[in-house]
Amino acid sequence: MGNIPSAPQNSSSNLVMASVVHLQLKYQPMRSAFVASFVFLTMSATAQNTAEFNIKAAERFANLALACVQKEYPNHISHTLNNDRDAVPPRKLTPAFYGCYDWHSSVHGHWLLVRLVRTFPDAAFVQAAREALRQSLTAENMVQEAAYLRGEGRASFERPYGLAWLLQLAAELREWDDPQAKEMAANLHPLETAVLERLNNWLPKLSHPVRIGEHDQTAFALGLMFDYAQSTGDQKFTELVVSKAKQFYLGDTTCPLAYEPSGEDFLSPCLGEADLMRRVLTNQEFAPWLRIFMPQILTSGGSRWLQPVVSPDRSDPKLAHLDGLNLSRAWMLEGIAAGLPKTDKRLASIMATADAHKSAGLAAVTGEHYEGGHWLGSFAVYLVTKRGISR
Repeated sequence: MGNIPSAPQNSSSNLVMASVVHLQLKYQPMRSAFVASFVFLTMSATAQNTAEFNIKAAERFANLALACVQKEYPNHISHTLNNDRDAVPPRKLTPAFYGCYDWHSSVHGHWLLVRLVRTFPDAAFVQAAREALRQSLTAENMVQEAAYLRGEGRASFERPYGLAWLLQLAAELREWDDPQAKEMAANLHPLETAVLERLNNWLPKLSHPVRIGEHDQTAFALGLMFDYAQSTGDQKFTELVVSKAKQFYLGDTTCPLAYEPSGEDFLSPCLGEADLMRRVLTNQEFAPWLRIFMPQILTSGGSRWLQPVVSPDRSDPKLAHLDGLNLSRAWMLEGIAAGLPKTDKRLASIMATADAHKSAGLAAVTGEHYEGGHWLGSFAVYLVTKRGISR
């Protein structure tokens, strides 16, 4: 039957019409069925890719967080017991961040609520979100959270992923011009201070980056830390993060993108590194660095150089990670594009790939399975509100 062109992943209306005309002329006998299907699928993909983030979508994501920030069980706890007194339920150990299956998911679930209330202050979910935040982010809870973090044997607790998200929560509250936000930011300060102490002590000693696609990845965490430091004006912390980023990644070449993903990734090692470096390098520095680090973008057209992935079992807490990978890839690709000069010839390919991953990732945020529902909403909100790109 010949080489029938496949539907583009990120088409404009002009491209749709041009493709339809081409198909009508070349494949007259089968045009009725094929062209109709092609137009429907292409325009649907385009609409999904370009749809604006609206209050209806925000409510869906907010409800995912509201369903879990105070849901204690099931609970996957990473807890060092120092004595019998430490053998207590999660809500007694970490009274603010005990829900959403694990500590870090609870932290970014609270971040999600703050982010959405800031974005849609008049939405129907705002009252419930504010009340959930009020109950969690009390001064008493934060003192206990800080004491837990400083407990014996907990030097690596939630490091770096959960600690980096805690800083994002702190930054989000500080940036929000709202009386309740100011109170919660002040309440959070003891834990924020404990987190900064931990990271300022750890980063100078870290001799090598962690290049995996899960929580311990240093590139992603350094990106969140950099954004926090910029937002709060912490020049000393900024300099530390930039120094470690350049130490770890400035000399990297030809990232093995073909090795991705591993079966349980929710972060891309290659894209995470590039998304970090666009933060710490100028446009003129980042463009040639990216050419050496990720030459795949130059040698492939469209979005074929990196395809979205499909989780084989969304009820499995590890295999569900792949749905999050599509979301994080999308925001990292958008970040990479933001770090390039506007005349860079790679931009079209990068954004087409980002759109394909965005569509696949957002379609998987259903809440059907708690294994993904307790955290994917945070990743979706980070993506659609462009948190890592504009503040």
